[in-house]
Amino acid sequence: MASQRSEDNGDNFVSDPVLSNYPDYQKDEEIFSKFLQQHTSLAVVSLAGTDDSDEDESMMLNPTASATTGTRRELCYRQHLQRIKDRRYYESEHLAPSEAAAASSPFASNTFVVEVPLDELKNFSIEGGDLAQRAANNTMRYQELFCNVIDQTLAQMQPSAGRNNVHRVGVIRDPIDILQEQRLQQDQIRRQQQDQQDANNGINNIYAGNANFEQDDQQQNQQQRTNAQEMIPPVLLRRYELRILPFGRPGTMPPFDRHVVKRASADKSSSTLVGASLRNVRSKAMGHLVTITGMIVRASDVKPSLIVAAYSCDACGVEVYQVVQNKREFMPQRACPNADCKQPDTLHLQTRASKFCKFQELKLQELPNQVPMGHVPRSLSVYCRGELTRLALPGDVVTIDGVFLPQRLAESGYRAMQAGLITTTYLEAQHVHVHKKSYDESLLADGSLSEEEVARLTAQIMEIATSSDDPIGRLARSIAPEIFGHEDIKRALLLQLVGGCTRTLPDGMRIRGDINICLMGDPGVAKSQLLKQIASIAPRGVYTTGKGSSGVGLTAAVTKDMATGEMALEGGALVLADRGICAIDEFDKMDEGDRTAIHEVMEQQTVSIAKAGIVATLNARAAVLAAANPLYGRYNRSRSLSENVNLPNSLLSRFDLMFLILDLADVDKDTALARHVTFVHQNEGLERSRGDDDDSDTDEAPNRNGGADKNVIPPRVLREYISRARRHQPVVPPDVAPYIVEAYVSLRMQDRPGGRARKQGDQTSMTARQLLSILRLSQALARLRFSDFVAREDVDEAIRLTHMSKASLEDNDDDNGRRRRGEDVMSRVFHIIRDFATVSGSNELEISLCEAMVLRKGFTSQQLQACLEEYEGLNVIRINSERTRLTF
Repeated sequence: MASQRSEDNGDNFVSDPVLSNYPDYQKDEEIFSKFLQQHTSLAVVSLAGTDDSDEDESMMLNPTASATTGTRRELCYRQHLQRIKDRRYYESEHLAPSEAAAASSPFASNTFVVEVPLDELKNFSIEGGDLAQRAANNTMRYQELFCNVIDQTLAQMQPSAGRNNVHRVGVIRDPIDILQEQRLQQDQIRRQQQDQQDANNGINNIYAGNANFEQDDQQQNQQQRTNAQEMIPPVLLRRYELRILPFGRPGTMPPFDRHVVKRASADKSSSTLVGASLRNVRSKAMGHLVTITGMIVRASDVKPSLIVAAYSCDACGVEVYQVVQNKREFMPQRACPNADCKQPDTLHLQTRASKFCKFQELKLQELPNQVPMGHVPRSLSVYCRGELTRLALPGDVVTIDGVFLPQRLAESGYRAMQAGLITTTYLEAQHVHVHKKSYDESLLADGSLSEEEVARLTAQIMEIATSSDDPIGRLARSIAPEIFGHEDIKRALLLQLVGGCTRTLPDGMRIRGDINICLMGDPGVAKSQLLKQIASIAPRGVYTTGKGSSGVGLTAAVTKDMATGEMALEGGALVLADRGICAIDEFDKMDEGDRTAIHEVMEQQTVSIAKAGIVATLNARAAVLAAANPLYGRYNRSRSLSENVNLPNSLLSRFDLMFLILDLADVDKDTALARHVTFVHQNEGLERSRGDDDDSDTDEAPNRNGGADKNVIPPRVLREYISRARRHQPVVPPDVAPYIVEAYVSLRMQDRPGGRARKQGDQTSMTARQLLSILRLSQALARLRFSDFVAREDVDEAIRLTHMSKASLEDNDDDNGRRRRGEDVMSRVFHIIRDFATVSGSNELEISLCEAMVLRKGFTSQQLQACLEEYEGLNVIRINSERTRLTF
């Protein structure tokens, strides 16, 4: 009955539909081996020197639109695996002979990467699709399975002969090769000695005729051989890194760098594969391949991580290997496993025979738009190994593909006892995609665009730069097009994105090129919206508020590293925004002690730390964009600027531009604003979405109902335009330098103590820092023109923006401080020209001088021409036929 019951249980076990779906790993190895040998892809190859005689009809070459390249379907992994077998590294082929010899040294970081996109495995066959789904649900197990298949495939391959032997010249063997050869020699010597000993024992053995004793003796000798010689683990012989990419993520490393499908979907790879938030990753994703988007807030140093520990016995000389891959702690072996030795404390770790890999721990935090209101942002540790290290820096917005795994707080000790059954989670990275790197790395640098897309993008940029109308104005209108008005502020924000040129003098002194802007004004004038828009456009933009930020949170904090237990620095908002823009809202709500930490950053662009025994200086090369509200709710004209915004003059002087935005009642402006807002809400921002298309960049008139301008440049084109503009390093030519000096002196004379009555403690006067601000603004304007020299027009526009940033303080004020009510723009321009004629003592003036004076007061050339035409029609002034001089 018991036997019958066990047979029934066995039958039920086999017929169970749940247990019958248990994966057959041997069959999966066969499917993946077939995938490596037979999978083909459509690749772009060069037509020069191509020989199709050895290819079949399915591998025939098809020419493309380019005369030098063509497409051909070829085996995907064959050439790549052959390179791994021959150790022909990709970077060594493009080096000089001397550099190639250096790259072949054992100290060079030459590593092969084998990518397995699950989409390719799914498209291979139906069985491949099932295997891809199982690999996505149990990634770590199948990663080891794929590595075993690749090891078997490489073992069956032969080194290439003929012309490929050229690449093998100068290749130096690594210690693993030498150890493997020595191990084979030692095994051969041991076998010969053991055979000789067995032969001698057979002659002198008194039990030679007994078969049972002979069989026991042979088994004992075989067991001793097995114990004496531990096999070299396969992970020690692997010279490649295997990465499994999730569905929707194309391969980027060879051989997929020439993949046609990858080039066609390069722009869609980041949009179709949307990373999830940290709070959306649940327990059911444990062990699965997931994609998470967040911001890197901390990156540890790259340190070696032990994979295989090699020991040598001092007594018998045997080598022992211990695999400790993906472990935080391990117990080193101490006793020799050799049956003839068995000596305690004779094993010593040999670092040269061991295998290490690069290891870096990243701290990934949720993006601000992913955190619900009232919740704290969550963070997750990300483990990067090998070539995935040093790809992301603190402040980068990244999308990471990895395996979501649990981990004990400690393997042993008091922490393990205290933690109990509680575990933490981490992400084993498989792919790291940095969204916004910097303007210095454009879209053309990474090679993700095809030739047609590059040509179209270049044509759009050249069309913007060479357009007959104002190209800078068109670029400025593309910044937050839903926000009505603020033309000069948007121009200033565009110049802040471009920035000036940072100068490093021979003595080591550094003059900053970043432009700092402060927006002050009444509530409800879209200051916060402008800050968030600039932080999203900038490659490295950090948005924070003054009340919720401390001095440590803005600069740097000293924290304890959980991995090593050492004290480490964790950068704040200004350090995370290095080479970017740090937007600080509610700037006036900060505490005085926290606000003093920004003084050094805004001028020297460094953060000096002397805490917990750490004395360091961190780079904070960020442009500061601040927004502040008046202290009394609305701006009080009877008080100075520093009294209205509750900011010290020492901090206000560090801003290049300070815009005061007042909410004044005006019928025409209020009507246009109301029409614009209702139009945006009525169409739900559809006008801007149409502007994102490539075919919508045509010159069209603005909507009459006050809607958003259809001629809006897409953010992608705007970033590439700024990236190309930042490549230029404009200088001030000798003929423009005297003009800048004259303009600065004249502006300085206007602010002399006896010139005009100023409010006590006002910080709107022209200082030496304002001269540097004019130079930075002029360089940014020259960059937007793709020029290497600063022109007079750039200086005039910079002076105009500088004056307009302060014009709201002096708007409608006469020389005696009384407000001029009812004056329009033309009247104010005419008063500037008339006052200039009175000061010069002449009724005849040069129009060029008048234009320079008007531009310095914040008006444009078009407004000057309209004023001259109107007053000439009234016979107030006369202009000569050449229109170069005017007479009152």
